[in-house]
Amino acid sequence: MQLNDLDYAAIQLTLLLATVTSLLLITLGSPLAWTLSRAHPKVRSLGLVIISLPLVLPPTVLGFYLLQAFGPDGLIGELWYRLSERALNFSFSGLVLGSMVYSLPFAVIPLLQGFQQIPNQTLEQAAMLGASERKVFYTLVLPTCIPAYLLSTILCFAHTLGEFGVALMVGGNIPGSTQVVSIRIFEHVETLNLPAAHHLSIIMCLVSLAVISITMAIQPKKNPQLI
Repeated sequence: MQLNDLDYAAIQLTLLLATVTSLLLITLGSPLAWTLSRAHPKVRSLGLVIISLPLVLPPTVLGFYLLQAFGPDGLIGELWYRLSERALNFSFSGLVLGSMVYSLPFAVIPLLQGFQQIPNQTLEQAAMLGASERKVFYTLVLPTCIPAYLLSTILCFAHTLGEFGVALMVGGNIPGSTQVVSIRIFEHVETLNLPAAHHLSIIMCLVSLAVISITMAIQPKKNPQLI
């Protein structure tokens, strides 16, 4: 394949970004999904509406508002600079935070669906036997929802791999720092280096096919939907 060092650097950065984002989203999305599953239906619906916004918002719109929030005058960006003395925009850290917002629905919704499949009667019986909510979660809920966790992780990873608008707005196009594969492909097309763009695109297509195959294998056959 006609790939150079910058292409391989973009692949490595993209894989690292997808891995870090997925792990953080599963860690933070798990208590959020659990809280929503136990919440009043109206509260749950409102929470799902907010969490699902990245699914319908154009990535450039989401990226624009994240760019403002992560900037030196933004609430998050100013706080970040005070704590680390580093700018959040156009950095790998900013790229991770932007990716987390962008892929949040893909972490929370599968977990929420998994939690809701556990009968309330089962949870109530465990509580009546003296088990704390923490113990119930780790000994009953977590083992039961392993397929939901696997699905959530895979979807977060795959969704992050395909980022473009949010990644470009928040991270920019800095080789070796914020230049992910999708942006690298776009750069190749702009410079008419079509063979390199083709080879990187093939890699992304193969990864996407693998992700779809794994996702379909994990999901119950009676409900073959990605989310």
